[in-house]
Amino acid sequence: MSTPHRPDSPQPAGQVPAVPQPAGQVLAVPQPVGPGATAPPPAAPAAPEAVLAALERTTDQIIGREDLLDRLREGRPLRIKFGVDLTAPDLHLGHAVNLWMMRVLQDQGHTVIFLLGDTTSRIGDPTGRSTTRPVLTEEQIRENAESFLAQVTRVLRSEPELLRIRRNSEWFDEMGVPGLLRELSLVTHAHLVSRDMFRARLAAGSEIAMHELIYPVLQGFDSVALDSDLTIVGTDQLFNEAMGRELQVKHGQRPQTVITSTVTPGLDGGPKQSKSLGNYVALCASPGEKFGRLMTLQDELVGTWARVYTDLPLARCAELGRRADAGGAAARDAKLDLAEAVVRRHDGADAARHSREEFVRVFSAGERPTDMTPLPLEPGTRTALDLVLAARPELSRSAARRLLSGGAVTLEDSRLREAEEEVAVRDGQVVKAGRRRWFRIEMP
Repeated sequence: MSTPHRPDSPQPAGQVPAVPQPAGQVLAVPQPVGPGATAPPPAAPAAPEAVLAALERTTDQIIGREDLLDRLREGRPLRIKFGVDLTAPDLHLGHAVNLWMMRVLQDQGHTVIFLLGDTTSRIGDPTGRSTTRPVLTEEQIRENAESFLAQVTRVLRSEPELLRIRRNSEWFDEMGVPGLLRELSLVTHAHLVSRDMFRARLAAGSEIAMHELIYPVLQGFDSVALDSDLTIVGTDQLFNEAMGRELQVKHGQRPQTVITSTVTPGLDGGPKQSKSLGNYVALCASPGEKFGRLMTLQDELVGTWARVYTDLPLARCAELGRRADAGGAAARDAKLDLAEAVVRRHDGADAARHSREEFVRVFSAGERPTDMTPLPLEPGTRTALDLVLAARPELSRSAARRLLSGGAVTLEDSRLREAEEEVAVRDGQVVKAGRRRWFRIEMP
């Protein structure tokens, strides 16, 4: 079979890549605010083995390793598929592992194709779900896409020859029922229901909607449409991307290499980083917030986190791990070094140094930070609970109550504990809502 779509031809240097849009919509491509903002020109090509060694530092599996080496030896820009289903736009350091591997390849002149799964997002990836996902609206898709782009370009370079942006509606809107049936004829029902998550749902007596069952086929066809050379994903996406390899072969293409990335426990030593568990470091958090959260990391994870989330030499990562294992002041200092390395990688050396100085000054010397988040409020009184929710809108009411009852909220030097306590606030007052969350009230 012939390949129905290929990536766009390279665009002139210096232009921001255009985002394919439904009629009447505008989706801006943000310029990078992280390392990509001052990125040097792509480096002279390194030996394929050296490139692969750099990737293997944070790799779990490589499906098609020798084929990837062969492609790197060809000396042409590889097409790296980076697909997102647009349902969860809040990225953390765990997601950034894949981004940094793609950045290594961009720095060698290879092209990341940022694929907005606007069609598949309306279906919802069933991966990791015990129930059917809700269907997204077009407005939610647009907003989530903008959020994703703003975050990933903190790591990825945005030069048009290194980052291209596509929507999978480009081919799925044209495919029609005959095209869909053709693709489904290439895959068996037994193969689809062999997926472990589907087996578990069937064993539990739960239903599987047909659109969920065919989701891996649609995601796999994205690889055909882009003629993907490589994709770097979490282990939970291996089934879908292996489907892409199978479909590529059936369409007469070379199968893409699939790299699955290293996953670490969260800050608390439990499951992997998750917003719902609160054990994560947000990619777009301020440098000070990143630094403070990293200082809560369990001592036994310092070496692993240094290897996965920093660019420190591996010998230095092992040294940090040994110091952390010793406990006490040695562990504290190892975490200070780790936190500074992570912040330096994402936000620059000045921000990392300032964050370290602020952390030591505030949490060792007991002083207030010099930089606080503005908290716009109208004059008047309000309950302590409403004050916390104004400062921390991401919290549920029950979580805000727990902060209060745990003594983690102060207004100036007064500790607030009762949720319904009435408080009068003034311009310039300082609110502390959590261990490292400081706010300064600003009134009109």
